[in-house]
Formats: sequence, C-alpha cells, structure tokens
Amino acid sequence: MARLTRRAALRGAVLLGGAAAGLAALRPAGAAVEQVSIASCGAWGARPPSGPLTIDQHRPNKIIVHHTAMANSTDYSQAHAFQNSRDIQNLHMDTNGWVDSGQHFTNSRGGWLTEGRNGSLYALLHGQTMVQGAHCVGQNDQAIGIENEGTYLTEQPPAALWNSLVAFCAFTCQQYGIAPTEIYGHMDFNNTQCPGLLHDRLPELRSAVAARL
Repeated sequence: MARLTRRAALRGAVLLGGAAAGLAALRPAGAAVEQVSIASCGAWGARPPSGPLTIDQHRPNKIIVHHTAMANSTDYSQAHAFQNSRDIQNLHMDTNGWVDSGQHFTNSRGGWLTEGRNGSLYALLHGQTMVQGAHCVGQNDQAIGIENEGTYLTEQPPAALWNSLVAFCAFTCQQYGIAPTEIYGHMDFNNTQCPGLLHDRLPELRSAVAARL
C-alpha cells in the first residue's frame, strides 16, 4: 500500500484535466463501454484531505451501492450536485472525523456523477489501483462505493439517477474487470437499511450492466 498526501491529491486533481484525452490508451482492449462523465474533486470544489489517504496496489473486486439518506431534492442541476458533494464531504470530515469523503463516487438525483474521495477518478481511469474508502466496514479496501443522492426507503429513485448508476457501474466493471454479479448493496455487509429500495433492484442493475458489457 502507498500513502497519498495532500500535495499528491491536489496534483492528481490537476492531472485529471488531461486524463480524458488519454483515456483511449487506458481503456482495456476490446472495451465496449464509453467513459462516463465524472466531475473531479477539483471541479466541484472539494476540500483537500485532512491527512494521508491509503492507495491499495490492487484492483477492487466489487461495487457497493449506497443512498445518502438525505432529502429527495427536486433540484436536478449540476450546481446542486456539486453542492451535495460538498455537503457530504463536510459531514464526513467535520462530523464523522474522516480524512475525506468516505465514498469513492457520488451520483445525484439529476444523474450528475462526481468524484468523492480524492484520487478515486485517477485510479478508475487507470484501472489498476484503488483509494481505500470509508463507506462500508470490512469492505473499504476491496469495494468501490457509490453514494446515490436521496432516501429510497419508500420511493424509487428518478430515472436520471438510475440511468447514471447503470452507466457508472458498467464503466467501473469494465475498467477494473469486475463481474456484474459483484454489485452489492450496503446492507449486504453491514446492519443498515441502505440503500433502501435500490437493494431490491440489484438484480435489475446487474442485468443492465451485463447487457452494456
């Protein structure tokens, strides 16, 4: 394992500006899934980590789906998605005492994807390492965590969020060589109601991702 310092995290955010241009070289041979648009930490105004982050020198073996358990906003704009990412980071750092956002990526109700934990996007584009997260006890060095904005205990997510989740999972599975069957919900590993009704739709999500791959 390696350590990611504040300086390295900030440098990685700058380097991401040119990462998309070189994605063709990073994408696995014969790849069928196009890169999804993910706003980097620098794009949405993330704070730098309060301490070093751990870089695991291996690929993750699964994806874990979460919901934020926040209000189901009707503001589907990118500006709202960026504010949501800032709110989550503030909560995780200032209340939970974590060094950064716990999840690797965030998906808004409008379908806007953002990087969560610093360095996660760079690692995803290269497909060989992962930033250790803080989203699921026992799985943080094995699983990519994606937070979906909202609370889904009694209602379904908007179509934009669902479609974005499918696209993100397909791209992530491709980049890391993760089988679609290895997409789980938070409650599969910890005692929680998260991700609510999204958990009931995991078979549908796995099938949709497999079709894209």
